[in-house]
Amino acid sequence: MLKVALMGAGGKMGCRLTDNLMRMPDKYQMFYVEVSEAGLANLAKRGLQPTPQAEALAQAEAVILALPDRLIGKITQEIVPSLQPGTMVIGLDPAAAYAGVIPIRDDLTYFISHPCHPPLFNDEVTEEARTDWFGGVKAKHHIVSALHHGPEEDYAKGDQIARDMYAPVMNNYRITVEQMAILEPALAETFTATVITAIKQAYDRAVEMGVPAEAAWAFLSGHVRIEFAIIFGISGFPFSDGAKLAVERAYDKIFKPDWMDNIMSLDALKRSVAEITGSSK
Repeated sequence: MLKVALMGAGGKMGCRLTDNLMRMPDKYQMFYVEVSEAGLANLAKRGLQPTPQAEALAQAEAVILALPDRLIGKITQEIVPSLQPGTMVIGLDPAAAYAGVIPIRDDLTYFISHPCHPPLFNDEVTEEARTDWFGGVKAKHHIVSALHHGPEEDYAKGDQIARDMYAPVMNNYRITVEQMAILEPALAETFTATVITAIKQAYDRAVEMGVPAEAAWAFLSGHVRIEFAIIFGISGFPFSDGAKLAVERAYDKIFKPDWMDNIMSLDALKRSVAEITGSSK
């Protein structure tokens, strides 16, 4: 069995991983590290007892950081010196690794893995799976992973842990930490979440203008799906001429000319992860 310390085991993300890994006692000897009152209560609901941090880290062959981005730098500065040589440190988000706030020891391995969440176009048929928005409970999803530092042969170990803690997983796409940071925060959060926020505001305006809310939602959600399929080349047919004209006329009214450089560039990305991790000067 692999000995795994799960830091923040009773938190929001920690509970997701706990629920999967606790079901694999034949593969993992788990040490659940938690200090918050709410987190301890979450572990108790699962019939689990926390392990003192020092005791867990002294035995761990892998340490999973289910911690807020802004705390990872501080906490890893404290724990990394005490880890046994060969230990794998697993991050769940690229921001801290890309910002350089995690101390690197040459005799440790650093592996980063993040869920893609259930795809927009999927084959889920049960209600439980269709409403598993995050994934990793009933809905299948893809994940992305990167070997940030360490020997190449350790990738297989990180891949297996990632597939188990995020299960059920379809594909684990291997990319770099920088590529993962381009995907999140830049693409998925900074850009896409902002655009979807604007879509919600436009929807609210349509309702304010007199469109019944249920009709507006049915119309919008259906069109979002088909527009994704058209724009990403999935549907096999193009927009109508009228739709093309609408996009052409509206684009410059909605987006600033330099929006791409301000969001989807490495300089912008580095500023963003510095803000997220609290490492900006």
